[in-house]
Amino acid sequence: MGYYNFKSEDAWDFAHYVHAKVKPRGHELVFESCPYCRDKKDRYKFAINLNTGAYNCLRASCSAKGSFINLARDFNFQLPEVQAYLGTDREYKHYSIKHIEIRDPAIKYLKSRDISEDICRKYDITTQKDKDNILVIPFRDDKGEVQCIKYRKTDFNPETDRNKEWFEPGGKAILFGMNQCDMAIDTLVLTEGQLDALALATAGIKNPVSVPTGKMGTTWIPHCWDFVNQFQAIIVFGDNEHGHITLVDMVRDRFPNILVKVVREEDYKGCKDANDILRHYGAEQLQEAVNNAQPLPISQLVDVFDVKHVNVLKMDALPTRISGLDEVLTRGLYYGQVVLLTGNRGDGKSTFMQQIICNALDQDVKTFLYSGELPNYVVRNFTDTMLAGVHESELRQDMLEAMEKQYHGMLYLYDFNVVEHNEQKDVLKIAEEAIRRYGCRLVCLDNLMTLVSSANSDGLYQAQKEFVDRLVKLAKLYNVIVILVAHPRKRGVGDTTTFSNDDIAGTGDVANRVDVIMSYQRYKRRNSEEDDSKRCIWVTKNRLTGRLAMGDNAVKVQYEPRTRRIVDEGGTFNYDCAWRKGYDGEDNRVDLDIKVIPAKQEEIPF
Repeated sequence: MGYYNFKSEDAWDFAHYVHAKVKPRGHELVFESCPYCRDKKDRYKFAINLNTGAYNCLRASCSAKGSFINLARDFNFQLPEVQAYLGTDREYKHYSIKHIEIRDPAIKYLKSRDISEDICRKYDITTQKDKDNILVIPFRDDKGEVQCIKYRKTDFNPETDRNKEWFEPGGKAILFGMNQCDMAIDTLVLTEGQLDALALATAGIKNPVSVPTGKMGTTWIPHCWDFVNQFQAIIVFGDNEHGHITLVDMVRDRFPNILVKVVREEDYKGCKDANDILRHYGAEQLQEAVNNAQPLPISQLVDVFDVKHVNVLKMDALPTRISGLDEVLTRGLYYGQVVLLTGNRGDGKSTFMQQIICNALDQDVKTFLYSGELPNYVVRNFTDTMLAGVHESELRQDMLEAMEKQYHGMLYLYDFNVVEHNEQKDVLKIAEEAIRRYGCRLVCLDNLMTLVSSANSDGLYQAQKEFVDRLVKLAKLYNVIVILVAHPRKRGVGDTTTFSNDDIAGTGDVANRVDVIMSYQRYKRRNSEEDDSKRCIWVTKNRLTGRLAMGDNAVKVQYEPRTRRIVDEGGTFNYDCAWRKGYDGEDNRVDLDIKVIPAKQEEIPF
């Protein structure tokens, strides 16, 4: 067996595996909800140490903690280096036990828990010969063979005793009560403790079993897989912990092909588990609780009125600082969205995206940029010119130093000097690392054709579809904005005053999967000469609000080539960026006599 060395990437991969929303915090990766207790209200209490792999849930009712190997084992997360350690082919202790003497102290103790003598004898519960206070609980498999033995101290004192329960070493973890199950009945009732299973059996409920080591133990699953999958349904009768029923998430995740029902919280009558219900309310209440068990809701279905109401006007968004566009989009680009940006060759869509980047930097939004057409030094030149608001020939060293001081560590470029293996996969991997490590919240990819290529159209379209699917998942998982540049189809010479989503080159699935589609193009009215400074922005898809801007209603903007800035029609190019606040050098910006048009404020146009 090889030794396992934890890597921080394993924690991130585990988060993907369990579909968790996470964020880095110091040397920890913090989960929005604990994968064990799944609490949705008490957020970000579960963390994995990125140095050691140790995990811990700070919720008192959960307190799950352990090593990363234990975490991988509990959730069946594959770690190739330790599969021998986690495997099911190890040697286990063999018990040749046929008859067990049932001793009176065991009967007496179970009667104190309202569990009948008949059930005590049926399940072979006894005590040690020389210790009447040590309950012996044999675990027999479906063939009646004892696979492990558990001990329970009936007079446990937490101040003096080390353990309340423990196992005979070397046994195989299986479900308690397997040998008493009637396979003609298609439902299994699963509890967290052996006394709970015995309480259900006392109440006349068929097929009660219990997990061997509590809610967090899953080592029994490989050994009981075939047995459990013979049943059509599982009723989960776990412990009631502040309104959360234990075992539910584990059973749902590990046995997806079995109908899972859960006992309703109100049927616990304020009790903790099945044995408490038996003692306080009797067998009839246990029977009612099992009969009232409800199927878990289908994970892909939700009642609309169970969805939290969100005010779109208060959602986190990145203003583009083009007031006409922000008005159409309702406050700007929203985090978690994928935006497709297109436009005719030479009209300046890359410049437009670069301005969005500069505006993001000026609002302290860290950004990752892949540019398949512009060298890194050209990107730097564009960035300096736009942020400075002067022609590149007028940039001075003191201005560059002021901008570097303000924005250093804010914009990260994909480095084409280090390209390995498949470029498409490498770009997404690097983008994700930039999000994780540096906190980038804007991802800009220019362009789709340089990112995805194939020898034939069928392969190309499938590759594009898969690539955009991954971008959508990336945006949603990390709550970032992704802007993807794509070229339009070649339409030939003619009228360029129209645009539709079908004009995007490649597969139509790209347009279907993104949230916003914008086209940046020269502004030209039919039968008129175009003004080289005038541009327009078409919004032909806007999933959040549905508001569009097309044709004569497209957002009118102006482009100034010396500063490379784009502003609202009638706006000013001479606006200040954040770096100028601490700059005391000579101001040599281009003097352009253009008035500012204030942005309009409107409600969402539903």
